[in-house]
Amino acid sequence: MREESIQQRILAVERFHNGESPESICESLRKSRSWLYKWISRYDDHNASWSESRSCRPKEANNITPTETVEIVKLIRLDLYNHDLFCGAQAIQWEMEDQGLKPLPSVRTINRILSRHSLTHRRTGKYEAKGTAYPSLPSFKANQTHQADLVGPCYLKGPVRFYSLNVIDTATVRCGLYPASSKASQPMIDGFWDIWKRLGMPNNIQVDNALSFFDSRKHPRGMGPLIRLCLNHGIEPWFIPKAEPWRNGMIEQFNDRYQRMFLQKRIIHTEEELQTGSLAFEQRHNSKYRFSKLKGKTPLKTLSESKVKLRFPNESDAPKHPLKKPETGRYHFVRFIRSNLKLDIFGETFSVPPELKYEYVIATVNVKEQKLKLFLDKIQVEGMLYKLR
Repeated sequence: MREESIQQRILAVERFHNGESPESICESLRKSRSWLYKWISRYDDHNASWSESRSCRPKEANNITPTETVEIVKLIRLDLYNHDLFCGAQAIQWEMEDQGLKPLPSVRTINRILSRHSLTHRRTGKYEAKGTAYPSLPSFKANQTHQADLVGPCYLKGPVRFYSLNVIDTATVRCGLYPASSKASQPMIDGFWDIWKRLGMPNNIQVDNALSFFDSRKHPRGMGPLIRLCLNHGIEPWFIPKAEPWRNGMIEQFNDRYQRMFLQKRIIHTEEELQTGSLAFEQRHNSKYRFSKLKGKTPLKTLSESKVKLRFPNESDAPKHPLKKPETGRYHFVRFIRSNLKLDIFGETFSVPPELKYEYVIATVNVKEQKLKLFLDKIQVEGMLYKLR
């Protein structure tokens, strides 16, 4: 078939040079005019191979991943796999970043490397996590633990721009909503205070590492407004690991429900309507919705049957920013220690012992003692001076 094609090309060019019209040549060979002119332009009386097909592959490939990078990806993947850790492209990229390796390949490039070298096979059997289990907070009684998150910016017709502070009690699934005009300190203080007046004050509150919740990377030891608000009222804040939003799973599920059943269904034009609508959704959720976690009961029915005595703010108005610096109390960080053996607290890093590699640790700041203590499976493994500012 290849020889016949070459002969067609040679014959077509000869017929053209003998004066035959392009239309006649193309019609008889059932070829296009562009095909004919392509071989006419390639004709070379001094080169017998002019009618041969040429490769379309570029002579130089500028985007080939360096061999060294490929080998590093393979080695890190093997190391993570052997430690029974997640070993996908994203995990490999994080590990390379932690080790300070540059240039850092994209997740897509890492996926191609894994596929090319047949390193995409999964473990057989049920996955069993190694090392310390993730240190979850208690949720047996009402207000033992709240999870909180900030959704937004959201937009209403008008347009009105706002953020929604969403809180959920992990034991009773009661929710609290507060639409705020911004993520500034005072609106956040007002939001938590307003929600606590309805839900009661928790023992623990779990949040992610959003700037709104800790205030400033320039002053990581300054105890932002949320930390001060909580510690001044006997509440312990917990910050989940970076880039692991599923650790705040209940509030993430609620946020999805809030988007589908409130934001996407309601037409709201003013801030007053937003306030009223948010409170109505909160009340409907707590009094009408039934959850399998609660054995088919509503959140308020579960709270009523528990007979737990709730603790509420002792003042009607929220405290004003700036809040006074607490003298006692604790706040916590759950962090996964990678191969670089570094603990990150709001951008400030600390070296940790080798035995904490690939473990979840709790880093607790004791305000009264001015110390940072590291715990592994409830056992303290490290302690250091942590002067608060």
